[in-house]
Amino acid sequence: MTNDMTKGSPIRLILAFSIPLFIGNVFQQFYSMADTVIVGRTIGVQALAAVGATSAISFLILGFAQGLTSGFSVVAAQCFGAGEEERLRDSVATSILLCVAATVFITILSVLTARPLLELMDTPADIIDDAWRYIVVIYYGIGAAIFYNMIAGIIRAVGDSKTPLYFLIVACIINIVLDYLFIAGFHSGVAGAGWATVIAQLLAALFCLLYVKKRFPVLHIKKHNFRWDGAFAWQHLRVGLPMAFQFSITAVGVMVLQAALNQFGSTAVAGFTAATKIENLATQALVTLGATMATYAAQNYGAGNAARIRQGVHRSILLALGFSVVGGSLVIAFCEPLVVLFLGEKDAQVVQYAQTYLNIVGPFFFILGLLFIFRNTLQGMGFGGIPVLAGVSELVARVVAAAWLAKVWGYSGVCAASSVAWVLATTLLVAGYWATMSRIQKYPAQFGQKGQEERI
Repeated sequence: MTNDMTKGSPIRLILAFSIPLFIGNVFQQFYSMADTVIVGRTIGVQALAAVGATSAISFLILGFAQGLTSGFSVVAAQCFGAGEEERLRDSVATSILLCVAATVFITILSVLTARPLLELMDTPADIIDDAWRYIVVIYYGIGAAIFYNMIAGIIRAVGDSKTPLYFLIVACIINIVLDYLFIAGFHSGVAGAGWATVIAQLLAALFCLLYVKKRFPVLHIKKHNFRWDGAFAWQHLRVGLPMAFQFSITAVGVMVLQAALNQFGSTAVAGFTAATKIENLATQALVTLGATMATYAAQNYGAGNAARIRQGVHRSILLALGFSVVGGSLVIAFCEPLVVLFLGEKDAQVVQYAQTYLNIVGPFFFILGLLFIFRNTLQGMGFGGIPVLAGVSELVARVVAAAWLAKVWGYSGVCAASSVAWVLATTLLVAGYWATMSRIQKYPAQFGQKGQEERI
């Protein structure tokens, strides 16, 4: 059930790994869009805006958790690439211990800060109560998200991108059914949509766990694998924490953007929410390339093969160019019918706000694709410092651009802030990648899993 990405044609391996991952990411977007679409169509525009108003603080917490677990899976992928199966099982056990501790801490912190953060972002008074009801349920279920992302990340680390896809599809269907059941049947409002998401994600995690027990003997851990190794735990944290903070830094920028957007009222928030959901769906091929390069780079880094990493990056750039042109063109051309999908009927103002956003960000999808490729490649090799620096630069650029451009262009200025941030962050990541690969070429003895362990 495993897949060694250190041998064979890079482009074939990338595509073979990416296709199931892409389908999974699309279903992941359907999974998250289900709440938005069903809430908008069954409850109304204000409920849609309420769910959308939580996207920034949701990304702040869930992004941190996702980055943390992705970092842990990078260590697992490096162990697998180096052929160290017992070390791989130690990595899985260490990840479990760290994830349990992270779940307790993140749940308490996020629940306590949910309402203050919504107020800090000037969430409109007519939607703030529903926004809080929705997000606090998501936060109570953060353990389910961490559980799923940890298991799915480890499965992908050994080269299998199909298994998480299958159970994600099942979870997506369950989520949609539960959304209708809780909202239309039990009349539980936006909170019901939150519970549907949590329950579906928990089931997806349990399905993955049961499948690992049956089909992945290389991942079967024993009691002795849970022995605490502080140095090895730190190896996980030194990769996971930068990835987690990078997500959170990006989320803070999104929060600032959301605060600037909230000043334009709930209708603008609804249009922006619909547009960003469409954007997320259209850029999943780019997200997939980034995720693929994280595993590809990690395995080849563990094997000490820098040339294959370069080959993979070059092939991914060509793929990103094609995906970004197609995706950007489609969202601009079909914005109106896609927005109507969320509302069930046409609202001219909401459509106009969404169209404005997509017209501005669509042409920059290729830059976003490069951002994903170079950031994940560096993270896959265990160099998390440069992505964090790029994330801080992205935050600063988004904050400054949102504040200044909003005064000059109004709502359009808020929309343009993301594109400005992408350009700056990508520039730093490309420079960082070039410098890192040059250093690896100059000091090959420090390259690979063994070299990394010696540095620790």
